[in-house]
Amino acid sequence: MSSTGSAGARVSAAGKAAWQATVLTLFPEAFPGPLGLSLAGKGLEKDIWRLEAVDIRDFATGRHRSVDDTPMGGGAGMVMRPDVVDRALAATVDRPGPLVYLSPRGRVLTAQTARELAAGPGLRLLCGRYEGVDQRVLDKHGVAELSIGDYVLSGGELAALVVLDAVVRLLQGVMGNAESPEEESFERGLLEYPQYTRPAVWEGREVPEVLLSGHHAEIRAWRRAQAEETTQRQRPDLWDRYRERQAEAPD
Repeated sequence: MSSTGSAGARVSAAGKAAWQATVLTLFPEAFPGPLGLSLAGKGLEKDIWRLEAVDIRDFATGRHRSVDDTPMGGGAGMVMRPDVVDRALAATVDRPGPLVYLSPRGRVLTAQTARELAAGPGLRLLCGRYEGVDQRVLDKHGVAELSIGDYVLSGGELAALVVLDAVVRLLQGVMGNAESPEEESFERGLLEYPQYTRPAVWEGREVPEVLLSGHHAEIRAWRRAQAEETTQRQRPDLWDRYRERQAEAPD
């Protein structure tokens, strides 16, 4: 079994049990990948969260340690075998959090989903390859399916990295500014407003004057208006849902 740490419970420096991610994959070397850098990486170092990468191939048997076979009924590609995946899932059944299979047919990851997962004790992620995983083992374990968008990847590893990044950054202590997540895209049903920094004038382009005014109420109003305008222009689907919620609860 490949792992970034032991499977036993670990307590963070703050005295709170670390949020645990367990990834079942044929490519454990893909982890932590970019999650070992920047804020997420510092969170790993501080034991705010921990990551275990489990090699599914370790649970294969036979001389060739085969993890896949041809699809029943014919068709292109290969399907991950239920017996191999079942043994891997059984070996990690004591890991905390829901069991999720990364799949384009799953419900789409949203900011709300990330918040819900961050509020729990952890997450087990099953990464498929080839044409996917035999449905019988998914049914046996009651696996939930989650998608990061309406497209197909070569495997679940990249999707797992996306899901974990979206969740881990919400864990208490990972982001330096506790207010930052509240101002980001999707947190209020809107896309984020434009951001600016120094210099105030760059290549003849000026920062909007209101941002230099020091009037916080005016700045908040400007940002809200910009967020609404951007959402209406770039994501009319989000804008329609936002307007529906506004009509139901004007405040």
